[in-house]
Amino acid sequence: MCIESSKMDNNHNLSTGEIQPPVAQEHDHFRVFHGDIFNDVYDWMKDKHSEQVQQYVAQQNTYADYRLRAVEGLKKNLFAELKSRVQETDTSVPVRMDGYWYFTRVQEGKQYGIQCRIPVEVQEDWQAPSIDVQSEPGSLENEQIVFDTNEHAKGYDFFQIGSMDISSDGNVLLYGVDTTGDERYDYTVKKIDSSEILDESLRNIGSATLSPDGTWVFYTVLDEAWRPCAVYRHKVGTTRQEDVEVFSEPDERFWIGVDVSFDKRHYVINANSKTTSEVLLLDTANPTGEFSTILPRQQDVEYDVNFACFERENEADIPVAIICHNAFNPNFEIDILDLRKCKPPFTLEQLRHATRIAQGSPYGCEAWIASHSEDSHVISDQFFDDTNPKILQGSRGLSVDGLSLYQHFVLLSYRSNGLTHLAYMRKQDALEDFLADKPWDFIEINPDSNSDTQLHVEQANIEVLSALNDKHIEKFELTPGSHVYSIGATSNPSYDAPSFRYGCTSFTQPSQLHEVRVDTREDVILRQSVILGDFKAEDYAERMIWIQARDNTAVPVSLVWKKSALQTPAPTFAIGYGAYEISSNPSFSVARLSMLDRGVLYVLPHIRGGGELGRAWYEQGRRLHKKHSFEDFIDAVRSVQNLGFADASRTVANGGSAGGLLMGAVANMAPECFAGIEADVPFVDALTSILDPTLPLTVTEWEEWGDPLHNHEVYEYMKSYSPYENAPDKHHRVQNFPQIFITTSMNDTRVLYVEPLKWLARLQSAGVDAFAKIEVEAGHGGVSGRYKQWEEVSLENAWCLSVMGITE
Repeated sequence: MCIESSKMDNNHNLSTGEIQPPVAQEHDHFRVFHGDIFNDVYDWMKDKHSEQVQQYVAQQNTYADYRLRAVEGLKKNLFAELKSRVQETDTSVPVRMDGYWYFTRVQEGKQYGIQCRIPVEVQEDWQAPSIDVQSEPGSLENEQIVFDTNEHAKGYDFFQIGSMDISSDGNVLLYGVDTTGDERYDYTVKKIDSSEILDESLRNIGSATLSPDGTWVFYTVLDEAWRPCAVYRHKVGTTRQEDVEVFSEPDERFWIGVDVSFDKRHYVINANSKTTSEVLLLDTANPTGEFSTILPRQQDVEYDVNFACFERENEADIPVAIICHNAFNPNFEIDILDLRKCKPPFTLEQLRHATRIAQGSPYGCEAWIASHSEDSHVISDQFFDDTNPKILQGSRGLSVDGLSLYQHFVLLSYRSNGLTHLAYMRKQDALEDFLADKPWDFIEINPDSNSDTQLHVEQANIEVLSALNDKHIEKFELTPGSHVYSIGATSNPSYDAPSFRYGCTSFTQPSQLHEVRVDTREDVILRQSVILGDFKAEDYAERMIWIQARDNTAVPVSLVWKKSALQTPAPTFAIGYGAYEISSNPSFSVARLSMLDRGVLYVLPHIRGGGELGRAWYEQGRRLHKKHSFEDFIDAVRSVQNLGFADASRTVANGGSAGGLLMGAVANMAPECFAGIEADVPFVDALTSILDPTLPLTVTEWEEWGDPLHNHEVYEYMKSYSPYENAPDKHHRVQNFPQIFITTSMNDTRVLYVEPLKWLARLQSAGVDAFAKIEVEAGHGGVSGRYKQWEEVSLENAWCLSVMGITE
């Protein structure tokens, strides 16, 4: 037995009424690799269904409830403030697709959205209909309720939609649901008009896609490590025993996905590892045919492909393939192949002679450094290339993300200077540039260029920020009026639309949905997110500064604050992630307002391991460079503290998943910088997990973290930073360590609950003030339902504020 049966009685202090944390039993379990021996005394916790683990989880939750009572009042205040700012009954802007306008309703008191639609009345009319927000779902003329999530979620503590597809005629619906949080879905096919169930045989699968005619489903199955490993074809209405495997992936590094292409001409299988990809296609007119490869798989070559054409009035159309790849440029390039001259499968030699539309900056990338060892260029240097469009010249950390061809326009998405960007041009102009073999003349969307779309940013508007100096801050020339925003194309499912939509937001500006009429360049706001109460964007300020990390790398750091509330040194909330080339993009948060209103300085270091400055930024924060992520975060927080903006005694940090690994690492490396740390579903026992190839994700993760199972150097490097091994314990107690609040879920398949549980036990054995809130019915993303999520974030923010000394 691993837990004292009378533990809770033994840990109740009768003289004070205080409850002490549960004491986990320790049992020797020796992990031996590469001649190294580690005694993992809490390994027994991995038996999820054992009575001992269940009892221990219940006791830790009881202790967490006790610890969180002190912030219950503040939590209620934060929840009330959040709720008072949200328009609880609302509707999205309708999106046109296949003869219908689709939109989502949310209603006060209901946890989930309701998917609705109305038919398109006039085919030539592309103006979205106006929806009465206060009207009842289904009450408008010809309005149909496509899917009411609230009805389907009844009786479940957790409910998550996997995906939802609709046939081209608008009558057949495929949807998948997860009611435990383990990311295995049960799919159903039904008719929308009659609600007739056509198929319920697809259970416990990964993902699925519906054929345009609604008669076939292609879906993925998972292996014992929860990896999507194969694709099957299913005829709607038949038994699953009749299904046919159409693709299988034996390489455990690769995850498989299946979908229908944007133009609905192909079924698409994507096989992706962290560094290599392969795309296979099958004509949707021949669903029982064989999938064929577009570009044969080659190690460390990643690519994506789209097919389109240039329409011409008096001549034959020009069919093309658009391939975004890193075969020759580690930060990717976009090439167009003329399908009149070549057919798939393509070769790298054909890509080499294709029409290049744009390419990223290779500066700092591993492949570029290896072949340019004498060049002194670094990631943050400006990049110029004669073949690139004018708008890309001089960018820093430039990476190109994709090119989309519609009937009337072309969209280019890319990242530079740490931020996302979007540009467009008329399709006819693109055709002319393509035929002339010259750089395409894109128009960049700039929220500063139109007063109606202005996003508010203050440039050192308060005395303390005017104190920025060269000692701590790297200064870059930024465009006058530039701001910290996110922008991207969205809600554009119709190829023949005359206009396109994009969304933009910032830390201080609620999200906006815009529509651009390409022929006139008219930019119209379709929707501005409503924040109720006395919110004014101009009352808040945001700025990106660049600090100098210990290896002299310039690291961007976003700061957000309320002008009238900030007094320095301020209570500070620092968050981070830094992994998988995922960028921490600026975004608005209603919940964050309550923190800013209480004088909190919000700090977001854009650390290496993410993708903010392209592929090189990612490469310098992974594998044997992973410690850069932790060092960047610590150096950014220290810089903000050294500048007098923040005080370590009131600084709280937060990160989740791989960001939870970050939290565990910085707590061990620089405990003096933080008063408290909130670690959500934290990946804190990284080495133990990555050594076990039978666990979900492990083999695929070797390309992210390295392979410690077969490589001694990787083993030693990971052991030197993995939070669990390096945390204090009863043999290595510490005097000063941040308070730790952990959240985790028993059904999480990405970061198993046992990692944070073991970390918690070790911290508590060392006398660290640590506790965990453990969700029994949830997965990696936490609870479902908007009100439950509001409750959850209000509780977590209440604890963070309390550590900063803010109690109401």
